[in-house]
Amino acid sequence: MGSVSSSSAVAARFTGRTVTGERPLSGALTEVGLDDGRTVVVKLADAPGAARAEAAGLRWLADAGTVRIPAVHGVDGRRLVTDRVAQGPSSAGAALRFGRDLAGLHAAGAPSFGSAPPGGPEEAYIGLAPMRNATGDDWPRWYAAHRVLPYLRGAVDAGTVRTGEAADVERVCERLPELAGPAEPPARLHGDLWNGNVLWGADGHVRLIDPAAHGGHRETDLAMLRLFGCPHLDRVLAGYREAAPLAGGWEGRVGLHQLFPLLVHAVLFGRGYAEQAVTAARTALRHAG
Repeated sequence: MGSVSSSSAVAARFTGRTVTGERPLSGALTEVGLDDGRTVVVKLADAPGAARAEAAGLRWLADAGTVRIPAVHGVDGRRLVTDRVAQGPSSAGAALRFGRDLAGLHAAGAPSFGSAPPGGPEEAYIGLAPMRNATGDDWPRWYAAHRVLPYLRGAVDAGTVRTGEAADVERVCERLPELAGPAEPPARLHGDLWNGNVLWGADGHVRLIDPAAHGGHRETDLAMLRLFGCPHLDRVLAGYREAAPLAGGWEGRVGLHQLFPLLVHAVLFGRGYAEQAVTAARTALRHAG
């Protein structure tokens, strides 16, 4: 079977329905129609284990009962079958609801920083990059060791970040205990919360897709939303802060939390993101005095 017919077969198997049609959405995504009128999406993951990690993350996020998550029908090897999201326009009202729901998701918590979703592998992914879910109880030390320094080393090895620039990022990691703000409990993070993974539903509710879910600091999800832009972000933040106020000085810590996704992008996509990461590190050091 080719990849399209294989997608239909796995969709039929996990939903128990007859396939009535299919439409490729991209090289990795196929939309499959079912005989009961529903439509599902079959995603072909980029690496072995990535589909299982994504399925576990989606289920863990859905278990919080807050932000809406497409239902997972099953995972088979590199293929993941989920409900299709009927999309509509973004709106200020939906953004406000999303902010409140995101606060609820974070408050659902995690056993520790770096904890994988139940059933999820320790060796997971963020986009195309490997992401190891090693655990820790102290956020600054865990964040440096498992979310910043591994990608910094990868960027240095690739020549994307220069040695002198890397020293500034390392200094931020050394000073994280004083830069991180008040201690927070582990939050249940989406983990890859850029605008492309925020779908504005036709019913006025946001759905989240493609997580790199793990236990982390709630400000990391918010910083990632700001990094790549999000419609009505001011309303998202207003809804969030209404439901769960943020610790004082959170706006000054945005760059610290953006180091992780920026370095991931530097490893994957090159020098432009490396420059942004170095700028974020140097800004954090200047603010620290």
